[in-house]
Amino acid sequence: MKREAIKNILPHREPMLLIDETELAGETSISRYTVRGDEFFLQGHFPDKPVVPGVILCEMMAQSACLLINTDGKKFTPYFTGLNNVRFKKIVTPGDTVTFISAITSQKSTFYFMKSEGYIEDKLCICGELSFAVVREE
Repeated sequence: MKREAIKNILPHREPMLLIDETELAGETSISRYTVRGDEFFLQGHFPDKPVVPGVILCEMMAQSACLLINTDGKKFTPYFTGLNNVRFKKIVTPGDTVTFISAITSQKSTFYFMKSEGYIEDKLCICGELSFAVVREE
């Protein structure tokens, strides 16, 4: 699914929608984002050598993971409750396409626990465990 379909699931909008496309396969999402080079988060990070900030990579992982939240088509907002064991393995720069593979590891009520990994081609660039509190709209 492309960005417009993703907007039917996630509440994020530009410039904070950080997934270009995704495939949902059961309990796994495979999402991609291509760094164009003109994104707001690259301005000043770093001049003459732009690098995607780690916190933005965490947000990309989170959006990939939250595409798996099932609220039976109802709108929801996922709020981060935790990031654990996050590791940055490779820098991400303009022109890179990062593929995120995310899965739900457990759920308790409105709390979701997930894992995600991001790859550039076949090289791991980020991984971590994420948790969210999900607030459904009435």
